[in-house]
Amino acid sequence: MKMLRIPLLLMGLLLCTQGFAATAQQNKMTTCNAEASAKTLKGDERKAFMSTCLKATPAAPATQQEKMKTCNATAGTQALKGDARKAFMSDCLKKK
Repeated sequence: MKMLRIPLLLMGLLLCTQGFAATAQQNKMTTCNAEASAKTLKGDERKAFMSTCLKATPAAPATQQEKMKTCNATAGTQALKGDARKAFMSDCLKKK
């Protein structure tokens, strides 16, 4: 019985790590959702904005201020706090 625990634990860990890997589409959805929330869009306006936003090709923000705004909105949507937020912000600002 003890020999079964280790392989099962390893399988569980592998499945969990795959669940945390975000795809580009998920990142785009998160960013568009954060922007829609920041603009306080509701109903049909929100649906139209999300559709347009998700279809658009990602353009790199022109200024550091725009990068910070986008990364901050995404971190807020993910409810990150403390060190997790700092690490996310650092990575986000480097990528854009």
